Amino acid sequence: MTWPVGELDDVRRLRALAAAFPGALVEEAVLPAAFEDVWTVLGDPERGFPGLVPDVRSLRVTEREGERMRALVRGRSGLRGRFDMVLRPGWCLMQSRLLVFGMAAVPAGDATRFAYMAGVRAPGMRIAGPPLRRLLGPVVLRRFVRRFTPPE
Repeated sequence: MTWPVGELDDVRRLRALAAAFPGALVEEAVLPAAFEDVWTVLGDPERGFPGLVPDVRSLRVTEREGERMRALVRGRSGLRGRFDMVLRPGWCLMQSRLLVFGMAAVPAGDATRFAYMAGVRAPGMRIAGPPLRRLLGPVVLRRFVRRFTPPE
């Protein structure tokens, strides 16, 4: 007997993961750039994340072993945190004691389907999450779309 196998692309996998975090922000868009161009930026977190990811002033990888790494992130608000990361083409997942963050990208013809996820590991996020998603979600996604939209 053969069991059916369900295949999830990285964007769907990120959405499934976000479901485990009450109140997590998940936004998705089609970026008007080829997957290779998008991942050239996102695959280099030290240079690519500041300016794209809200409140990230700097990110410094402190340990690396294959696709797993650790990073120190400093925020514009003065906060800083140590994150465990998994980074491979099309997939980035970062977790600290209090936060979880992820990005996923898959080719979509000449464009790239992209998803962004952020969540806080704190009591009450199931209630606080929806208003935060409505306020922050569109702002975050606009940064990514603007970064990868060619100038007219």
